[in-house]
Amino acid sequence: MSELIHQLIELSAKTSGGRVALIHKDQHWNYGQLNEQIIQLSHGLLNLSLSPGARVAVYLPKQFETVVALFGACRAGGVMVPINPVLKSAQVKHILKDCSAEFLITSKQRYQQLIDILPHCQSLKSVILIDDNGSHGQITGWEQLDHSAASPHRRIDRDVAALLYTSGSTGKPKGVVLSHANLVAGAKSVSEYLHNHKDDRLLAVLPLSFDYGLSQLTTAFLTGASVVLLEYLLPRDVIKAVDRYQITGLAAVPPLWVQLAELEWPQGASSLRYITNSGGVMPQPTLQKLREKLPEAKPYLMYGLTEAFRSTYLEPSELDRRPYSIGKAIPNAEVLVLREDGTPCAPHEPGELVHRGVHVGLGYWNAPDKTRERFRPLPLQHQGHPGEIAVWSGDTVKQDEEGFLYFVGRKDDMIKSSGYRISPAELEDVLFALPEVAEVAALGIPHPQLGQAIVLAIKPAHEEATNESIIRYCKQELPNFMQPKHIKFYNELPRNANGKIDRPKLVAEHQHLFQNDK
Repeated sequence: MSELIHQLIELSAKTSGGRVALIHKDQHWNYGQLNEQIIQLSHGLLNLSLSPGARVAVYLPKQFETVVALFGACRAGGVMVPINPVLKSAQVKHILKDCSAEFLITSKQRYQQLIDILPHCQSLKSVILIDDNGSHGQITGWEQLDHSAASPHRRIDRDVAALLYTSGSTGKPKGVVLSHANLVAGAKSVSEYLHNHKDDRLLAVLPLSFDYGLSQLTTAFLTGASVVLLEYLLPRDVIKAVDRYQITGLAAVPPLWVQLAELEWPQGASSLRYITNSGGVMPQPTLQKLREKLPEAKPYLMYGLTEAFRSTYLEPSELDRRPYSIGKAIPNAEVLVLREDGTPCAPHEPGELVHRGVHVGLGYWNAPDKTRERFRPLPLQHQGHPGEIAVWSGDTVKQDEEGFLYFVGRKDDMIKSSGYRISPAELEDVLFALPEVAEVAALGIPHPQLGQAIVLAIKPAHEEATNESIIRYCKQELPNFMQPKHIKFYNELPRNANGKIDRPKLVAEHQHLFQNDK
């Protein structure tokens, strides 16, 4: 029985060690090879004096070493911290400092990009470079790690396994704390309703720093399936990979589905048994096109939040009856729709989605105030045990008489673009560092491909501020998914009665800005 996340791989290695676990380009690793590499890395970390519960940050694209690093950190008794490879040095610095990472596993090229920020990360004991054969000072080459046997720190299923950094409505990204039990339970629930099995081949196109992306690994490892690791440049690359590797399960976010629905799919795509969507609502025209082009693939529409992994899914058989529903609770979870006073909403009455069960995370790392806002006790009438903590999502939903849920909207100002949750405050903090900017409001405006596009409303500090200078600065300081699509200058930003920037007015002003984009 696998209770710890790395034991999923250990069990598959024992029962079917020769089965393919990972595929990257033309290389295949079976479960026996993957498990052996994880054991060796865990020894290497322990021989570098990894302490119990130490955070091990992994800043790499999807490749074999990335998976080994993540699960090897857990086997050693540490905590995996996957960092999205598209983040720039400022965001990486925040994560390393916030979680007090002891180890950073990355490549030589990425290390060079981080040289200036690493001295500010005092907790770092060692930087492990996967493509360096030497060891000097704080740097250790992957091949130079000491693989001699070392006993892992004892862990139980309630111990922390992962920190997944996600943007909030205010401030910089915060780390969602997930236990081994959270991750294993998530894999069990998802594999149950997706009917995953050992002959599945899952295509991992999403970042492993997303719970949705990491889930492709944990679900496969639980069932002994295979995962194909893919870093794609164009949507066409995804379709080619489905055909080449005979993929049976494909997970993506709405902006990617919008692009994939417009392309031609080869006959080889008939291998697809299912497709899944989360990270936003899939447009109905997109879903219809996908169903026409992939008639054998069952679409699973899902809703989730990192704080509770996954909350709901819609059975494919219900698609035609209720195409706008986000479904019902996943296995071993309960989803409630509550009023502000904690009482249950009537059918079709909007209320807050509240998730209870084993998937509920442990809170936010190093952020007790934010944890208390989102992770709160249930009202007595809903508790399964005294003091049970649930995740209050901040999302407004409605429930029909049969218990099917429908998404209404978010309470906060979060921007959802290309499947990413983006904090307006984080964007604004970066822009405020630019002398040309006196005031700025970052907005999420509906966009047919991106879900929402970022628009910056700026009051310039002086006349030297230009559209070009702002764009140049953003390209230098922000990852691609946080780049603004449009910038507008104002002599004065509109204010509400409290003197705050009137965001609803700005959003309304730009509401139709991208309606003609294709």
